[in-house]
Amino acid sequence: MKAMKFFEGTLCGFLNGFFGSGGGVVAVPILEKEDCKPNEAHATSVALIFILSMVTAMFYGFSGNLDFQAAWKFIPWGVLGAVSGAIFLKKIKAMWLKRSVGGIVTIAALRMLLC
Repeated sequence: MKAMKFFEGTLCGFLNGFFGSGGGVVAVPILEKEDCKPNEAHATSVALIFILSMVTAMFYGFSGNLDFQAAWKFIPWGVLGAVSGAIFLKKIKAMWLKRSVGGIVTIAALRMLLC
């Protein structure tokens, strides 16, 4: 069981560092397998990805690959979106949450494959 946690945690961290936040896509099903409810799994993955993103951002910052000026242009609006998303997460049914995330991931994947 510990070996599986090592693999799953490492995979989430790797994807987050490599893709820039991709670890949440893997973390949610892992957390659901651990008996988290879907909405709870999404919220918990945000906390996990927050820590992983901070570590990744520090690594990128120390290596000179982080453009703070570009990031600050999006942060205020991102905070607004994060608050509204967290409020909405409390209200959405698990089925619609899964479908919407699946749809967004599918659209993003198609866009990346075709563009």
